[in-house]
Amino acid sequence: MKKLLLVLLLVCQGPAWAASASTWPMESFKGDLQNMPSLQNGFKLYANYCLGCHSLQFQRYERTADDLAIPHDIALKNLVFTGQKIGGLITNAMPRAASKDWFGASPPDLTMVTRVRSPEWVYNYLNTFYVDEDRPLGVNNKVFANVGMPNVLLELQGVQREVCAEGHCDHLAVDNGTGTMTTEEFKSATYDLTNFLYYVSEPSRLDRQRIGIYVLLFLIILGCFTYLLNREYWKDVGGH
Repeated sequence: MKKLLLVLLLVCQGPAWAASASTWPMESFKGDLQNMPSLQNGFKLYANYCLGCHSLQFQRYERTADDLAIPHDIALKNLVFTGQKIGGLITNAMPRAASKDWFGASPPDLTMVTRVRSPEWVYNYLNTFYVDEDRPLGVNNKVFANVGMPNVLLELQGVQREVCAEGHCDHLAVDNGTGTMTTEEFKSATYDLTNFLYYVSEPSRLDRQRIGIYVLLFLIILGCFTYLLNREYWKDVGGH
């Protein structure tokens, strides 16, 4: 029920998540909840680059660490920077009123962002920040035009600019040597971060998928016995 209410809140709230239809060609994204290194790295990236502004107010550190096979002591040392206990919710101290003045809208909670939007939308959004001197924060985004968020992954990606030709700005390019990662490494990082947010949107998906396999196997076995029983029943009926 809490997550349903959060979805409605995110859909109905103001400009931070107002629909921003984009004609930018989206790269496909397919989440992989069995890829623990990806999920673990995504959690690390979120804690280091996103948590200062964006909370996960319906997700607990303990549940996340357990699901992602991270020992509690390592999680506390490397992923919990707020002094919270391992059982605490993943929140921050971002003041809502002040942040609205800073960014034009309070940074939204990200617990359900991949369900309100989609994993594909989030992945492409993270990859399409570019320099725009006309914007207050000096950057814009191809997926979410006139976004009020800085490019927090700038040091990893580097300075990305529009490449325009014949009046069409349909390409982005990163200035060589301005980021700590190559283009491939950065896309791998944004994949991991999006994959983590995909997990967070429905942590029980891991259990549901695992249980689903056993349910299907049970139904197959039950179907075999049902077929054999039905055949024996009609054999007896035919004998009379």
